[in-house]
Amino acid sequence: MSQLRLNPLNGRWVTVAVGRAARPGGFAPRRLPVQASDDRPCPFCPGNEEATAPALETYGRDGQWSVRVVPNLYPAFSGRGPFTVTELGPIFTEAPAVGIHEVLVLSPDHHAGWGALSDKQAGLVMAAIRDRLEDHARLSDIRYTQTIVNHGREAGASLEHPHGQLLGIPFVPDELAAEQEHFAGFAAHHGTCLVCETIAVEEHEHHRIVAATDRLVVVCPYWSGVPYEMLVLPRRHEPHLAHSSPADLVAVGRALRDALAKLDLVVGDVAYNLVFHTAPHHDRGLYHWHVHVLPHITSQAGFEEGTGVMINIVAPEQAAPELAAARRTG
Repeated sequence: MSQLRLNPLNGRWVTVAVGRAARPGGFAPRRLPVQASDDRPCPFCPGNEEATAPALETYGRDGQWSVRVVPNLYPAFSGRGPFTVTELGPIFTEAPAVGIHEVLVLSPDHHAGWGALSDKQAGLVMAAIRDRLEDHARLSDIRYTQTIVNHGREAGASLEHPHGQLLGIPFVPDELAAEQEHFAGFAAHHGTCLVCETIAVEEHEHHRIVAATDRLVVVCPYWSGVPYEMLVLPRRHEPHLAHSSPADLVAVGRALRDALAKLDLVVGDVAYNLVFHTAPHHDRGLYHWHVHVLPHITSQAGFEEGTGVMINIVAPEQAAPELAAARRTG
């Protein structure tokens, strides 16, 4: 029988319906080509730096870069200025899309996605994210910065070279606002942090643990909305990613690398999104930063699009042991 489970992070229901995995094509990893083959050089490969705007940050030594941050040539948010809302009528409201849109090039290697990064490179990427969040926080008109990695066309990637994006925006988006509200409600009712309690309960039950170290826990959450969804949860209670210790940031970078490598072993090279959730800049409320790993193994249909209720055909109690056991050989 299918089961409804409540996601306490945002208050939304998900449906765990493992019986639907038997449908023809119900569980079908797929990868569309990210970009058509042409003669244009990759703008993110070494030697093609002039194809991008001048770098905002470059990490490396001996004249060789390891990580670069550049302005997005096709920004969704750009320009400085206040978030000024204009009402043009009872149903028409608009505001200028001011903000920042940057590209984080994860590696000079065209084929080294996050799941193939070295320990050092994974830590360097996390350091770059921290540095950019610190810079964004210095701007009074940027209230929140969303860090994402889109891998594969199904996940929204338009270029094959592994990269992420940082979008500094002048408002707090609904997903973050909902999480903040539920963190506050959970604390008021239970007297503790939602993520801290999740770590404690999941380690006690141990049904959905993918990996655990002295600095973090990786789980397939009880409320997983998609097959093999994972959460990377730092143990240290800290609202802001940018305020975390270097050791914690390095640990998260490596845990993401290992989680994605396990995903590849279990289900193959599938598209995925990494979504970093951190407290809005200068926010002092109760929050605990974390990272969502969202594979694109099944497609959303009319019910999911029309209701916002996800249907997951692989229970997290099945997914977590498979991922935890995955090991590369040779």
